[in-house]
Amino acid sequence: MKNLFAKIAAAGLFMLAPVIAQAAEGYSTANVNMRAGPSTRYPAVAVIPAGSSVEIRGCLSDVNWCDVEFYGGRGWVSGQYVQALYQQRRIYVGPQYYRPLGIPVIRFSVDNYWDRYYRNRDFYRERDRWSRGPDYYYRDRDNRDRDYRDRDNSDRDNRDRDNRDRDNRDRDRNWRDGDRNRDGDRDWRNRNGDQGGRDDNRRSDRRDGDRRPNGRDFDCRPGDPSCDQ
Repeated sequence: MKNLFAKIAAAGLFMLAPVIAQAAEGYSTANVNMRAGPSTRYPAVAVIPAGSSVEIRGCLSDVNWCDVEFYGGRGWVSGQYVQALYQQRRIYVGPQYYRPLGIPVIRFSVDNYWDRYYRNRDFYRERDRWSRGPDYYYRDRDNRDRDYRDRDNSDRDNRDRDNRDRDNRDRDRNWRDGDRNRDGDRDWRNRNGDQGGRDDNRRSDRRDGDRRPNGRDFDCRPGDPSCDQ
């Protein structure tokens, strides 16, 4: 009978072992961003305050990043900001402690992880770019920004060139209009210069004639022969 109970208990522990290994309790050591992937270049999804309790669901074997649960949300935190209780003392989570702490080694896939936890997030719309890795995403974004800047600079240069051409055309038009006006004034003076001179001469002659001695616009003195004319 005792052997039977022992076998049942062992079987129960065996069945519970995978469940127990699915998570380990940890604590954040600083106000740290929980991110959508195992890199500081992935979008931040929450801020975990210092000293907060988190459930460590698994960690990567190649880099020290762990998938954690915080207030029902899921995301990734670097192991250098997470401590766990090991042999009555807190230690920073690292690959050498995964097995003793019961932390499973997992892999990360943007497609599966984001489909499960981030469908309602704005960055989910760019999942295809993120799925190639954050370095590719930022390189692609930098290229797009560079294209936009080049396009904007090209458009600005074209606008400036058009404005300069328009100013030059307006300046040339003003110069031509000024030349035509000056030519017109010169022609008018040439056409009317002789007539004007003759009119001025006639007016001058008329004034001079009025001052001649035989004019009657001066007082005659008695005995002056010119008064008899």
